[in-house]
Amino acid sequence: MSEIRTIADKFDGMIKNNHIEKYSYTLSQSEKQELNLENGEFKLMRTLFNNNGNIKVFLGSKMGAVGGNDITDEGLKKLIADGIAAAESAEEDPCHDIAPDQGKDVFKQGALEPDLDKFIERIKEFLDTVAKDFPKVRIMASTGSYDKWNWISRNSNGTEFEGFGGQYYFSIEICATDGEKTTGLDYTGFSTKTLDKPFIEMADIKEKLTNIELSLNPVALEGKFEGTILMTPSQAGGFIAMSMFNFASSGGIIDGTALWKDKIGEQVASEKLSVALKPFDERIVMGERATASGFRTEEADLIEKGVLKRHLLSLYAANKTGRPVLKNSGFDLVVEPGDKTFAEMLASIDKGLLLGGFSGGQPGANGEFSAVAKNSFLIENGKIKCAVTETMINGNLADVMKNITAISKEQICDGGGVVPYIAASGVVISGK
Repeated sequence: MSEIRTIADKFDGMIKNNHIEKYSYTLSQSEKQELNLENGEFKLMRTLFNNNGNIKVFLGSKMGAVGGNDITDEGLKKLIADGIAAAESAEEDPCHDIAPDQGKDVFKQGALEPDLDKFIERIKEFLDTVAKDFPKVRIMASTGSYDKWNWISRNSNGTEFEGFGGQYYFSIEICATDGEKTTGLDYTGFSTKTLDKPFIEMADIKEKLTNIELSLNPVALEGKFEGTILMTPSQAGGFIAMSMFNFASSGGIIDGTALWKDKIGEQVASEKLSVALKPFDERIVMGERATASGFRTEEADLIEKGVLKRHLLSLYAANKTGRPVLKNSGFDLVVEPGDKTFAEMLASIDKGLLLGGFSGGQPGANGEFSAVAKNSFLIENGKIKCAVTETMINGNLADVMKNITAISKEQICDGGGVVPYIAASGVVISGK
């Protein structure tokens, strides 16, 4: 990769020559060393390079934002010209802005140099373990990569941030077969900055392998009942993210439709739930360090013992509404653990569903949702009875958050978030 700082210095001169007084930009270069596997065999190894640049140009109270992947001299000139043209054609809106001077800093994260031999050893070890311990599982496709990047961000207020980062990423697409029987596909993956642990022990890998084998004899659920969903960590994180973005993010706060727009300091969820954005947590591999508006990223409590602490507002939305900006535009989610084990949670459920996945449209503004349960299991009398097919779940996101009955001591970390199992009652579960 080329020296990004040298390119940025050249870009500064171009911006100055165009007499742009207010601006912000980010330039980045990345390198991916990728391994692809099919049916458990190595098929492809390649190195990919990618460049990106984006700029916000301000002309009075007009703002134009453009991006591209050409950071050669000609590409940078075009980026500036396109930014000026976008600003000139934009509507007047003084709420567009950039962060005040945040000073200068350099951030270094993750594995800055790879150990590809060890990475390949870990992948082979994983394949051998699956073949031995999960004989009915088929790894249809898998990708391993080491990703490395360097970025620099500057604005006309004097801020300069530069970041260096590297991580390993591994993902699998799996099914299970037994004679003529086969399951549908399931997916999972994780990122990591070390290769200290076998991949079978990372994130929810072992759980996914176990559950896909248990899905070989699914039953079509009959009838309808109101029960408890026991969400796996990946699905629990998805429900929390949907709730925050549906009820507390910029768009809904600006237009007044967000259900939690006036709920700061009030109970919006079970007191068992505490949620924060923690980009500096050691378990987060590549936490955000600077926001899109140019702020230094800060940690933020979102929900504390069920009480809403803040909204997810960009600088534009904060200026538009007069509410505090959230200096965090990533979503490095950490959910605090509960006081029960997964086994104890399961044993307490009379009838419900272990929810391993779901597919459905975006919930309405009021939180109503309807989705198809995927890779899920019927729970009866505190035990997993069988895998299910053709099963729908219906409910309301706001009610799910309030009706949380238990949170597990166990947490799953996939490198991007740390989430436990979460159980919530009052969800309608229906079959054929």
